[in-house]
Amino acid sequence: MAEELGKPTQKGFSEKDQGQEMIHSSTSVRTVETLLRVAPMGLCVAALVVMLKNSQINDFGALSYSDLGAFKYLVYANAICAAYSLLSAFYTAVPRPSTLSRSWTMFFFDQVLTYLTLAAGAVSSEILYLAYNGDENVTWSRECNVFDTFCSKATTSVGITFGAVACYILLSLISSYRLFSSYEAPIPFLAYKGTEIAVFPR
Repeated sequence: MAEELGKPTQKGFSEKDQGQEMIHSSTSVRTVETLLRVAPMGLCVAALVVMLKNSQINDFGALSYSDLGAFKYLVYANAICAAYSLLSAFYTAVPRPSTLSRSWTMFFFDQVLTYLTLAAGAVSSEILYLAYNGDENVTWSRECNVFDTFCSKATTSVGITFGAVACYILLSLISSYRLFSSYEAPIPFLAYKGTEIAVFPR
């Protein structure tokens, strides 16, 4: 009897192992998420620097990114993206208990940054399309035939921006999964009025 009491039970080992696995899994997810938040910071800074240095002077005139509103918006969006990525990476890297308010905050800002950078890339892509192909209906000539270096750098900056967008799409999926899989719907009172709502499992 004494020997049996001194031996750890199978159940005790199982619960301990499960706890260690959960901690290890949580640490791995936090590491991956932190890296995903650091990546767009580098991409946004790279896109920002390329666009800021984008100007060309030749016999036909001078052209700079600041002459086009879409490219200025791209610069501002990338600056905001880089700053938020740095702050959110530090926030994610530090272990802390998950709460409803924190989950909603990360979800909200991840969504905002995703759409902000996506809009900047989309608007700049439209300008580049017109610069490469022109538009006879609005008498827009093919400026990239004249300012080829400028267009090349702008294309590079826009492409890097879309790389940051891809990272934020993944981050939005992670933050939305964490929020909606851990907490119930925020408007449970509708259930008492005969309205069916989805309740996410804990």
